[in-house]
Amino acid sequence: MLSPEKQLEIIRRGAVEIISEQDLLKKLERSFKENRPLRIKAGFDPTAPDIHLGHTVLLEKMRQFQDLGHKVTFLIGDFTGMIGDPTGKNETRKILTKDIVLKNAETYKNQVFRVLDPEKTEVRFNSEWLEKMSAIEVAQLGAFETVARMLEREDFKKRFRGGQPISILEFYYPLFQAYDSVALRSDLELGGTDQKFNLLMGRSIQRAMGMEEQIVLMMPLLEGLDGVNKMSKSLGNYIGINEPAFEYVNGELAGMFKKVMSVPDSLIERYFELLSRISVGTFKELKDGLKTGTKDPRDAKKALAIELVTRYCSAEEAEKALGKYHAVFEEKDLSDLEATFPVLNICAGSSENSTWLPQVMKEAGLVKGTGEAMRLIKQGGVKINESAVSDSYMKLSPGEHIIKVGKKKFYKIIVSK
Repeated sequence: MLSPEKQLEIIRRGAVEIISEQDLLKKLERSFKENRPLRIKAGFDPTAPDIHLGHTVLLEKMRQFQDLGHKVTFLIGDFTGMIGDPTGKNETRKILTKDIVLKNAETYKNQVFRVLDPEKTEVRFNSEWLEKMSAIEVAQLGAFETVARMLEREDFKKRFRGGQPISILEFYYPLFQAYDSVALRSDLELGGTDQKFNLLMGRSIQRAMGMEEQIVLMMPLLEGLDGVNKMSKSLGNYIGINEPAFEYVNGELAGMFKKVMSVPDSLIERYFELLSRISVGTFKELKDGLKTGTKDPRDAKKALAIELVTRYCSAEEAEKALGKYHAVFEEKDLSDLEATFPVLNICAGSSENSTWLPQVMKEAGLVKGTGEAMRLIKQGGVKINESAVSDSYMKLSPGEHIIKVGKKKFYKIIVSK
């Protein structure tokens, strides 16, 4: 086991806040002296079936604790998942059925071990203790906190001021999550920055029940591919861990490798810090290189894409994806992908505008209308057979043409006489 100071250096990486770092060091020192691993807890409510890279920020931190020799509990909130965490919500969430939650939970279990070491992971369900609580025990749990304290939560405060309903059940959510820390005798709980209220509630309830308070470690919320919003499937700015390494979908190049290469340059350091398993020293070199300009962001993205695709697919798939990316985006060789391009057949004599490029683009579904097509052509966003087009009145000659719109959309157009 590494020294407490070395462990803290690793644990600190990527964390937004640790409450408190001094107390964590004391726990690590005691753990080291007594050769007793710390009990690390992170809870996940299976309200949706799929896991994306945003979710893995916590999982990667859990993996770090495993590699440091500590005991990690992956807690599935099958009980709390039916209620739904009210954090960040402006209305009461619908209660999920137990069948839906358990189905999602099973999917979670199958995915998390692509990050966590199954031999070192304890999987628990909080229904084990929460379903067994008697009415008097639930009432006693509610007596530990006040309505005034609950209304300190920003989302509850906004809803209360706006006259929007807040159910009593929602007040109980942070209490139930806090009780999980009591049941597991947690030494440290991990969560996102949006979970601060709930995580601190765990400390309060542990203290009220005469236990040593857990350390709270908060990780940032990973921005999605838009570079602005939190990674979310509903926003379409996510990278799923079940995605293929490289593929072609609906006229666009896609897949995990391509998506990582689409991460804004401004976020590549953050993605490395939160998702990569490179050493602290190597990360510092990368960070300094990006800052001084001696490290090309594109090369950094390739390295991260290879690492992530290797982890979630395979080393073979990562090598193939790198080759395909290089061929398409650097050598402009579309031969491997051409067979997958959607095809539009056009008869040159069917109408006066049948081969007019903007009309063809509209019929292919590459644009919504000819006006949008003409604007893209004038902006230099359209290529035919990898040659830029500037004439918005151009008509396609008989033969095969590969139309490229932007960086990702391709279509094969076959014009017959």
